[in-house]
Amino acid sequence: MDHSDVAAAADRIAPHIRRTPILRTEVDGRAVVLKLEQVQRTGSFKLRGALNALLGGELPAAVVTASGGNHGLAVATAARVLDLPATVYVPVRAPESKTRRIEATGATLVRHGNTYAEASAAALTEAADTRARYVPAYDDPLVVAGQGTCAAECVAEAPDIDTFVVAVGGGGLAAGTVLGGRRPVALAEPVGCQAMHDALAAGTPVDSPVSSVASSALGATRVGALPFDIVRGGAVTTTLVTDAEILAARDLLWDEFRLAVEPAGAVPLAAWRTGRVSAALPCLILCGANSDWTAG
Repeated sequence: MDHSDVAAAADRIAPHIRRTPILRTEVDGRAVVLKLEQVQRTGSFKLRGALNALLGGELPAAVVTASGGNHGLAVATAARVLDLPATVYVPVRAPESKTRRIEATGATLVRHGNTYAEASAAALTEAADTRARYVPAYDDPLVVAGQGTCAAECVAEAPDIDTFVVAVGGGGLAAGTVLGGRRPVALAEPVGCQAMHDALAAGTPVDSPVSSVASSALGATRVGALPFDIVRGGAVTTTLVTDAEILAARDLLWDEFRLAVEPAGAVPLAAWRTGRVSAALPCLILCGANSDWTAG
């Protein structure tokens, strides 16, 4: 895979996504670019990969997937856009803020297992039994290329960006950013929810614990083989942040900019604020906002 796959994905999905804005600003007295992907349709970058996966080949008769929430909502929405029936498996503890939105698309929601891995195994079984198209959350070249369109947009609008900072779950956005941004990438993960960090340390994808305030979006037990290979071949560094740092970054985004993101969306800012990301002008991808908000 290379940047041409990202360019092709951008052409395919352009009629159906929002070209999300960037914000040039300062945080803690340092210049930074924020990619406001939390205002993407479905509330996260995941719609890019889901649409590219379905548009990159012959349309299937039906779609099945598994998700902690954001990918499932993206696939369900993409299926609705393309007039396809969809079934989404989620862990039984998936946040209601996400499952409610999945059901609102008209997709069939199935709660199964305690982890994403268990939900995925059940979804794969249904896909095999029904011959539906299974759309992986991250371990798929079309999904990765679709996610890469986010970074490509940033570079087109702000070519002076020298580094991307992205949150990592299963690795789809990380790998897409390596391909689409063609810049160094700082991979940011919560302590206790660090599948890519552990894979890079081991030299291969390995099972990792899942425990973080951001686990509903970043809670992959193991990174995908394809994203791992792409990330390992790129100019990447890894940074771990605590739940307290994540929540402080989320609150800063609201207090200073009135930007509402879920905890996973604040992980890049949390990592950058630690000072462990070296960059003259980094781009932080605020990747999602699928939480419930109440007036105070």
